Amino acid sequence: MFYVLQWAFMEHRVSLREINQHLTRYVKAAEAGERIVITRRGKPVAFLSPLPRREADLDPARQEALERLLGQSHHLGGRAPSRDELHER
Repeated sequence: MFYVLQWAFMEHRVSLREINQHLTRYVKAAEAGERIVITRRGKPVAFLSPLPRREADLDPARQEALERLLGQSHHLGGRAPSRDELHER
């Protein structure tokens, strides 16, 4: 026997005019987990929902190592064009 789990999200239908007038309120509601269907003339046109939760951040040592790697410059070979060569292009 299989069971299907359904996530019970709070879902509201809100007009575009209401969203325009109270955007901050609805963004905060989405952050809190609500899903908001935005309607124009009673028809759904957009959807505002929370983003998935982020993965855990790197520990300080790994974050420092990543920043060090990203800050390095790697020469790919060849020679840099002279000022005159750049001007000719």
